[in-house]
This record gives sequence, C-alpha cells and structure tokens, in this order.
Amino acid sequence: LDADRQYSCAYYTDPANSLEQAQSDKKAHIVAKLNLKPGQRVLDIGCGWGGMALYLNRVADVDVLGVTLSEEQLKVARTRAEAVGVADRVKFELIDYRRVEGQFDRIVSVGMFEHVGPRHYRDFFFKTRSLLATDGVMLLHTIGRMGNPGTTDPFTAKYIFPGGYNPALSEIVAASQQARMICSDVEVLRLHYALTLEEWYARTNAARDAIIDLYDERFFRLWQFYLAGAASAFRYGGLVNFQLQYVRNRYALPITRDYIGETEKNLRGQG
Repeated sequence: LDADRQYSCAYYTDPANSLEQAQSDKKAHIVAKLNLKPGQRVLDIGCGWGGMALYLNRVADVDVLGVTLSEEQLKVARTRAEAVGVADRVKFELIDYRRVEGQFDRIVSVGMFEHVGPRHYRDFFFKTRSLLATDGVMLLHTIGRMGNPGTTDPFTAKYIFPGGYNPALSEIVAASQQARMICSDVEVLRLHYALTLEEWYARTNAARDAIIDLYDERFFRLWQFYLAGAASAFRYGGLVNFQLQYVRNRYALPITRDYIGETEKNLRGQG
C-alpha cells in the first residue's frame, strides 16, 4: 500500500503515475464530488486507517466522524489524528454505521459497500438518508460488476472476503430508489483498479521475504494469487468501480458538473 494505507481503488489521471500520486488523486476526486464547505460535518462510513477522514479535514476544513468495525484500524486512525493535532475535529468510533445517530452535511463511503450484502442494500440507503441533512451530499465508492447481478467466486468468498459481494449497478440503484435518494452523478472507473492491483501485486512480490517472515509461505502465495486474479478480473473480466453521488434535494448541488473539475484541479498535489 501507499504510506496513507489506502486499500481501495486509486485514481490514475495518467497510467504512468505512481501509486502514491494515484491514491492522492483518488481522494481529491472524491472530495471534489462532495462539494464541501468549511465547518461542515462529515460521516466516513468504513473509515479504514483514517486517511480519507484526515484528508477531508486538512483540505476542506470540515469535522469528520469515521466509523469502523476494526479495533486495529480504530487504534491507528486515532493515533494519526492525535499526531497531527486534529483529534478534536477528526474523531473515530468503533461502531456499526446502523447505530450512528445525528445529522451530517456529507457522507462518504469508500470500499465498504462490498461488505453490506444485497439483502441489506435497502437498509443501507434508508439509514444513510436518515443521517444525511436535507441539503446534504453522499458519495459512495464501491467495486461493482458490469451487466447483471452475479455471485462471489468461491476462492474469494472463502479466503479473502467472507460475505463479500460486488454489486451490479442495477442492484444499487434499485435499493436507493426505494429510499427516495436522488442519484445525481454516476461514474464508472473501468481500468483504475486494474492499475492499482497490478502495483500492489508488484509490491507484494518485492516484499516476499518480509511477508513470509511475518506470516508464512502459504499466506504469501494466497495473496499473490488473489492480487493476480483480481487484476485480471478488472482488466479483462467483468469488474469495475462505481462512484455514485446521492442527494435528497435536487437543489443541493450546482446545476452543472463544472465544480467537480475545478475543485479537483485545485486539490491535486496537496497529498
């Protein structure tokens, strides 16, 4: 991974870019779609190691609550916030998003929806709608599949992501419609995760001895096989990434998408 420990799809404005640059550009791309204003309150569902929440606060001057189900991620994220002196504005909690209360101006979720499961999609959107301010904006970033709904392959389901499922776009939109969420923008990232996974694969191979020393040969081979297969699925198979922007009110965002490009250009290079 990059130093920020981003373990979701990066965003390659140029396929020749480094993983570090692509992950930084991913954060800028997402922040631009949130159309943030200083002082707003943001909920980060599935906050990982805290990188996105810290970035949001640093570049947009917003308060962030990140929620996770991982005690290890919680510990690291809180330590990072304390280290840069923003623990009073960037907070992390060990809590299921379904138990979060309050109102948020913005909601962001990156790489978490793959673990929700189709039978809970409706619940996800009803809950996020209840948490989102009337004039709020939500950005959902998830792995997805082209075409019809499908199934998770047995290897991934058993060894990598038990209970994980990559949704078809139709499954996501059908659930959000029931919650009366307005899908205000959809982007399909067709090759970005292939490039990300290929870089992770190369870095994993380069760290082979250290990984085996830390775990064992079987563990290394398991992840080497997974990364190679996943990269192939995103480059040649049916997997892509979706970024869906949602609002409750059609007036919540500017009437054109120009603000996205303008904000993103200003943010690039800020890390």
